[in-house]
Amino acid sequence: MTAASPTHARPFLGLNVERRYRLLYKPAVFLAGLVPIAWIASHLLGWFGLLPAVDPVKFLELEFGQTALNFILLTLMITPVRQLAGLTHLPRLRRMLGLFAFFYAALHFTVYVVLDLDLNWRMVGADIIKRPYITVGFTALLLLIPLAVTSTQRMMRRLGKRWTKLHRLIYLIAILGVWHYYWQVKLDVREPLLYAGILALLLGYRAVRSLRKRAPQRTSKRPGGMCGHAVAAACDDIHTA
Repeated sequence: MTAASPTHARPFLGLNVERRYRLLYKPAVFLAGLVPIAWIASHLLGWFGLLPAVDPVKFLELEFGQTALNFILLTLMITPVRQLAGLTHLPRLRRMLGLFAFFYAALHFTVYVVLDLDLNWRMVGADIIKRPYITVGFTALLLLIPLAVTSTQRMMRRLGKRWTKLHRLIYLIAILGVWHYYWQVKLDVREPLLYAGILALLLGYRAVRSLRKRAPQRTSKRPGGMCGHAVAAACDDIHTA
């Protein structure tokens, strides 16, 4: 008996993995990405008796910025969850999560420019130069732009290996985002520190896994080691896969 192909494995509701992705997972993630907008609107409009605890502009800035950071961390969670849980189709949702991160980051900046500073571009420029936490946040937003622009399959094929190198900027963006959040909070820094801890775990996981992959390669290069040249080449193939 031959094993079933991954595309037709584990039918659920009469759908194979590919159809579940297109008809269930992808729409579900898209709708989930819009939930923060509905939640923020419910506070601004007083739905269900909810009202923002601070003035509306500051509320919007904080919520849009924090939501963008949430989506950035979610994109970084895709790889460890896929590797630990064996969810091979999970990375296909990463692009949508990344675009939502850019969307909410752009809303965060728009509220700051339009509602907070009334489109006073001189003040915007002065803030970016003189206020370090805004400098850091603005840098993170600028770095998100090329990632959003090159998120299509066409750009992936066009850039090839350069696409992977470019999208590694997400690590720097995540660090800048947490840094921006920490500097922005004046008193209670517990939430920014929580974000910093989650980010440290996600980056630490990648660092440990990378070191473990490199260990066989270092062993194979020793004279008389366990791996010969052919095995070393195989190890290299696994590392670059």
